[in-house]
Amino acid sequence: MESDLTAATLKALRRILRAADRGSRSLAAATGLTPSQLLVLQEIDQRRGTTGGVLAAALQFGPATITNIVDRLEAAGLVTRQRSAGDKRQVILAATDAGRSAIATAPDLLQTRFSEGFAELAPWERAMILAALERLGGILGAESIDAAPLLDAGAIDRGASD
Repeated sequence: MESDLTAATLKALRRILRAADRGSRSLAAATGLTPSQLLVLQEIDQRRGTTGGVLAAALQFGPATITNIVDRLEAAGLVTRQRSAGDKRQVILAATDAGRSAIATAPDLLQTRFSEGFAELAPWERAMILAALERLGGILGAESIDAAPLLDAGAIDRGASD
C-alpha cells in the first residue's frame, strides 16, 4: 500500500513537472521568453515605473535574479532602465512597446491557470495544498531554493540570427 502511494505521488509530481515544461516551451516558442521573464515583464508593465527591489519583493525572487532577468529583457529591447529624477540611486524600469507586444502575444501561463483554479478552491483546500507542497519541498531539500532561476533557464532569442 505504501509503495503504491509513493508511486502514485511520484507520477503526479512528474505530470506537474511535464505540464510546467510544456508551458515553458510553448511560451518560449511564441515569445522567446521564459515564464520568469514574462512574469517580471508583466509586473514591470503593470506597475509603470517600478524598481528592481519592488519587483523582487512582489514576485518573491532574489534581487540578483531580478537583475539577471531585467538584464536579459533590456538586451532584448523589452524594458528600459532610467535613473529616477527624484533619487538618482533608484533605477526605474519600464516596458517598451516591444515588451507590451510580447505580453499581448504570450500564451496563457501555467501560473495563470493555477492561480485561477486555486482561487476557486475552499480556503481549507488551499491550506492543505500549501502545507503538502511545503512538506514535499522539505522532503526534497528545496526549502531555501529560489524557484526563479529554474524557471529562467534560457536566453531570449526573438529571431536573432547568428
